[in-house]
Amino acid sequence: MVSKVLQFFNKEVGAVNQAALLLGVFTLISQLLGLVRDRLLTSEVGVGEQLDIYYTAFQVPDFIFNLVATLISVMVVLPMILKITEQKGSEAAQKFFNQVFTGFFGLIIVVCIAGFFLIPHIADKVAPGFSPLQIQELIHVSRIILISPIFLGLSNIFGSITQMSKRFMLFALSPLLYNLGIIFGIVFFYESFGIRGLAYGVVLGSIMHAFIQVPALIKDNMLPRFAKIVDWASIKELILISLPRTLGLVSHNLVLLVLISIATTLGEGSASIFRLSMNLQNIPLALVGASFSVAAFPALAKDFTNGKTKEFLATVASAAKQIIFWSIPITILFIVLRAQIVRIILGSQQFSWNDTRLAAATLALFVISVTAQSLILLFTRSFYATGDTRRPTLINIISSVIIVGVSLLLIQTKYFVFIQAILSDIMGVSGIFGAQVITLAFVYSLGSIFNALVLMKVFQRLHVKKQEFGLGKTLGDSLIGSLVMGLAAYVGLHILDGLLSLSTFSGIFFQGLFAGLFAMVIGIWIFHLLDNEEYISLKNAIQRKFKGVKTISVTHEDIG
Repeated sequence: MVSKVLQFFNKEVGAVNQAALLLGVFTLISQLLGLVRDRLLTSEVGVGEQLDIYYTAFQVPDFIFNLVATLISVMVVLPMILKITEQKGSEAAQKFFNQVFTGFFGLIIVVCIAGFFLIPHIADKVAPGFSPLQIQELIHVSRIILISPIFLGLSNIFGSITQMSKRFMLFALSPLLYNLGIIFGIVFFYESFGIRGLAYGVVLGSIMHAFIQVPALIKDNMLPRFAKIVDWASIKELILISLPRTLGLVSHNLVLLVLISIATTLGEGSASIFRLSMNLQNIPLALVGASFSVAAFPALAKDFTNGKTKEFLATVASAAKQIIFWSIPITILFIVLRAQIVRIILGSQQFSWNDTRLAAATLALFVISVTAQSLILLFTRSFYATGDTRRPTLINIISSVIIVGVSLLLIQTKYFVFIQAILSDIMGVSGIFGAQVITLAFVYSLGSIFNALVLMKVFQRLHVKKQEFGLGKTLGDSLIGSLVMGLAAYVGLHILDGLLSLSTFSGIFFQGLFAGLFAMVIGIWIFHLLDNEEYISLKNAIQRKFKGVKTISVTHEDIG
């Protein structure tokens, strides 16, 4: 029985569309667990001081993870392992992998120890709105969570092998287990240890995140061992290639650090609302952007390494079309159904109606950039597959500087109040305590859209040149279908408004469910009438069976 389970999770998945669909399914399950996690947090902890501390405590550990783990990440390790395997064989690849593992482990341990002693000196900068007692608790919780980057970083390295061998199922299972660990901490640790129990759950989840991939490493005879001798020249080459990407991710992490720091000054619960809303917008981002970009990356790296430029560009175009096709309708539905989504997922006795309205408004302003954020993931990976990490990094850093600069400038001027007043009127949250937080979400989305547009333009100028990606029809079809879906959802909400009791959980749930289902049926009909290529490709992908898929092959008929 155990061997059958392991065999199932170790199955290879080759075609990009099939891999993306598989990643999407597992990501959906993981995101559903994430919703359970957030629901438990709002019901057990509640929006306020404790939850603000919990979310703010991630800032330093996340910074360390992005600073160290991404220096030796799957985006760079995978192409190098593929190159070494083809040129020198699997034994040389195993030796290189051992050296990477040894170098990373030593570095992350040293940095985490340094972070342990540094946190007390920067805690008041991370959370300027916290009281001295809150700062002390923040220090303790941050130090516990500081263990997680070690295991998440190891998982990141292990992921290079599971992706290379096309075992996307194990790769996709890792975040699911991470959420399970956090849920375990909420249910079993919080009552005994308080907010520190939540941190213990994070550590447990990070451990499971890493070790679920070990069976694949053993099967491929790639389980890393500590190397007695490390070729530091190779590690240096790896780090130099990764450094631009690391700077880009660190800059994004600094954006979140600054925005959450500002949120701590906007009133109790503002940091929680910001983080909870971002978690909700991460659902479509993970389902669409992460799934297609992760699934496409091994094929992109392999095709470019082998000089198959046409196939490389075809894969980028196919993934971009799929992202647009999926993300725009989801964005519209999230905007129309935002109050129902927030109330169903986060609503509890400790999550008030004002909390719901504020979180819904913040979510809507986050989600308008989901398509842009998804394309950022894809085109950044497309650049990395070519070995070019500097250009996307520079673009990402510029975008991050713009977001941080505008946020800091606005918060210190009267324009912050002016923009916040306009946004509050549009989103219907005028007069609600802490409504200023929606302005931070709006600035974040504007910066993300700018980032995506510049990234795509530079990629097309360098690689596509006179050829056309052919995204116009997909974009047009998606906009038409999405707007019709949004109108259908809006009509559905108003029809059900008089038929269901919206003062109960079941009433809100069925109102959102039926309105959403009605909108999706209308959307499917519209895409069918438009003879949309991605819709046809989706039907074909669902009909395919995963069993027996052994090699990676981009289906050009699906690319169009």
